[in-house]
This record gives sequence, C-alpha cells and structure tokens, in this order.
Amino acid sequence: MDNLLVCAGQICRQPARSESPAGIPQLSLVLEHRSQQQEAGLNRQCYVRLQVVCSGDLVQQTQHLLLGDMVRVQGFLNRHQQRNGQAKLVLHAQHIEQIR
Repeated sequence: MDNLLVCAGQICRQPARSESPAGIPQLSLVLEHRSQQQEAGLNRQCYVRLQVVCSGDLVQQTQHLLLGDMVRVQGFLNRHQQRNGQAKLVLHAQHIEQIR
C-alpha cells in the first residue's frame, strides 16, 4: 500500500548536494509551504518548513533546482535523529516536479 505525502512549496534554502557513506548521491533542501485551509468552517493560515531528502537517480533529475523555485514533492515521512539528540521529520522524496 502506497501511503505517500504530497507537499508543494518554495525552496527556501540553497539545495545541498552530498554523497552517503555508501556512495549514493543525495540532495537536501528545505521546502516552505504556505496556504490557507478550511478547518471547522473557518479559514486557517498554514505555514511549515520541511526538510526534503532526495537519493540516487532522483538527484540527477533535480540538478536544475535552485533557491526560490516552486516544487511539488511526493514521498514518505521518516524520523531523523540529529547530532544534538533532537528528532525531526524529514520528507524522503520519490518524485519532484518544478511548478511554474
């Protein structure tokens, strides 16, 4: 069963390219999502910044992405432990498309 999350927004930090210890290419970026949603019959302003990680072949397909680009990301959420012991949610991208 595919339980994928889709989130659209603007890249708000310069994408960082790296390589995993296993030699797999990786791209990390931060997506800023802003929207207005309905909740209990009222309008609600929504805002979130979410780290997005791309791995493998998807990195090649996203080399053109830059700070400020609007994108739609489809993938799954996973918990990452930071060096300071804090946990955060990270969106692992399985598909990214630039929105014009």
